[in-house]
Amino acid sequence: MSLFKRGKTWWVRFSTPDGRQVRKSAKTANKQLAQEFHDQLKASYWRVSQLAERPRRMWEQAVERWLTEKQGEKASLQDDIGHLRWLHQHLFGRYLDEINRDVLDSLTQVRMEGGVTNATVNRMLEVVRAILRRAEREWEWLERAPHVRMLPEPKRRVRWLTSKEADRLIQELPEHLAEMARFTLATGLREANVVKLEWSQVDLERDFAWIHPDQAKARKAIPVPLNADAMSVLRRQKGRHPTRAFTFKGKPVTKANNHAWRKALARAGIKDFRWHDLRHTWASWHVQQGTPLHVLQELGGWSDYEMVRRYAHLSAEHLAHYAHKLSRGQETSTNLAQSPIRQEKSGSTDVVTA
Repeated sequence: MSLFKRGKTWWVRFSTPDGRQVRKSAKTANKQLAQEFHDQLKASYWRVSQLAERPRRMWEQAVERWLTEKQGEKASLQDDIGHLRWLHQHLFGRYLDEINRDVLDSLTQVRMEGGVTNATVNRMLEVVRAILRRAEREWEWLERAPHVRMLPEPKRRVRWLTSKEADRLIQELPEHLAEMARFTLATGLREANVVKLEWSQVDLERDFAWIHPDQAKARKAIPVPLNADAMSVLRRQKGRHPTRAFTFKGKPVTKANNHAWRKALARAGIKDFRWHDLRHTWASWHVQQGTPLHVLQELGGWSDYEMVRRYAHLSAEHLAHYAHKLSRGQETSTNLAQSPIRQEKSGSTDVVTA
């Protein structure tokens, strides 16, 4: 039988011209609509087989393949899955070639009505764009992927603390979070890398730790030299847990950016500050102490130099030489020595200076 029911929903079942069995939900309780779906789907398989047409693929097929290929490849995959859950209610059952600019603009509008920021909408659109591009360029499921129009975003912020502010915050944190904050300010590691740090990744004899490629955002191993502050923190944690470096009441910490963190910020009088901004603080302190940007890039495990350039404005030492060239108080130029300013200093009263 070509139609059958599962619960209240009709399903279709048939054989393709090349003998494959197709079984698919019609996503309807209406038998007439299910029959139409059956006829259209069976006809499309016939055209693919007999006329060599490109098979039409569904959004959910593309999502399934994309997730399979991205496993272990993308550090932010869990964030992407969150966006895909939201997209599921709007794109499930659609053919890829039906997802055009009008559909994408509609998705943007609906998402914005939910009160989210432009940045959140753009992260969602980036996931859609990645899937559609792969469907076009690698899987050959699409003739052409649509242009995805992004929303304007403010420039990336760099929020950092002074040393006094950092001390004030640490005093307000519960001890287990205070230790993790001290370690982050000493190493610049991301929250996930600190939370999940294992003793197998630490060499206390060589003052060294490392982040495995599958734990790093850029999917490259990160060497972590440990300064005196970082070593002090780790030595205080040693022996509290057999595998994990940071614990709370004997159990591994699972999250640092939590309610206790936010309460401590309020008590310390610090606003607009996230746990990730401790990493910005670490990088900002490095630049202010003269660490070259290319060295900072390696220490922080950034794959993109542009990400590190955000901190360049915090150090102007490389510009000082050029700034001094226009210093009117210096007598390093022959032309300056012969200038009206120079003559005025030597006693001439006939020169009017600007």
